[in-house]
Amino acid sequence: MILFGESLNVISTIIGKEFKEADPAKRNPEPIQKEVLRQKELGMDYIDINLGPAKKFGTELMPWVVNVVQEAVPGMPLLLDSSNIDAIEAGLKVCKPADKPHIVNSIMARAERYEKMVPMTVKYDADFVALMWGPDGLPRDENERAALAVELLYYANEAGIPNEKIWVDGIVTPVNIQQQQCMSLLNFQMMLEDMAPGVKSTCGLSNISNGPPEHLRGILNRTYMVMLEKYGMKAVISDPLDTKLTAIAKGQRQDIVDLIYGMMDGNEPNIAGLAKEMQDYAKTYKVIMGETLYSDSWLEI
Repeated sequence: MILFGESLNVISTIIGKEFKEADPAKRNPEPIQKEVLRQKELGMDYIDINLGPAKKFGTELMPWVVNVVQEAVPGMPLLLDSSNIDAIEAGLKVCKPADKPHIVNSIMARAERYEKMVPMTVKYDADFVALMWGPDGLPRDENERAALAVELLYYANEAGIPNEKIWVDGIVTPVNIQQQQCMSLLNFQMMLEDMAPGVKSTCGLSNISNGPPEHLRGILNRTYMVMLEKYGMKAVISDPLDTKLTAIAKGQRQDIVDLIYGMMDGNEPNIAGLAKEMQDYAKTYKVIMGETLYSDSWLEI
């Protein structure tokens, strides 16, 4: 599993004030460079630079951050993320060659967005994340996700972008309020390879645990990552500090993967006979699948 480090964003308490500072002379590159070096050491494969709306001075800030990051981790590929299209282009202009193509994160399945942004990715030879957020917002099910994917990928292909440069994000939603949507995304993942051969996929993994108590977030993120990977997910935007998740993603916890894959294949384990850690993953799988109704106490039952 490829890991996109998620901690470099405008709401970060350490880095946010540097992102928001209008005067370049007053910005301090040190905390940003310290963070990206840490992310690299913790096993992240890409750095996600997320400026959020960046309405005021995004076109000056994005290239500054890109240069600061590239100075610290030369050759490491970047994801550039902002709702300000001009800010993304300003960042792409200063991106230096990396080990893999840089990625625009993301382009919504809405004509007013993709008609402007797809040509930009062609111009700078960047990959892009195709976000399945359509004119009506979040798709209701896997079929609506598929329809949006066909529309956006067709437009990109016509512009000369092959599927191999596209990362589809079907959108992860919180399990505590949209349990059925977790299954819908899994169903969409199963459809994706047949629908668009060569396309890759990614997601904002931690969205599944957005809302549950902090101590439950890690187990939800890890379990869902394994489930998505079985159905072809290639990358996730990941919390660099979750070393357990990184270990699973990098193939160091095959026991956890085997348990979850087995359950997905219909092999029901004797949960009571499992070690506590493995019980937690089995119980969490059942919550995500909708076999157990969500509650904050599912690990205690």
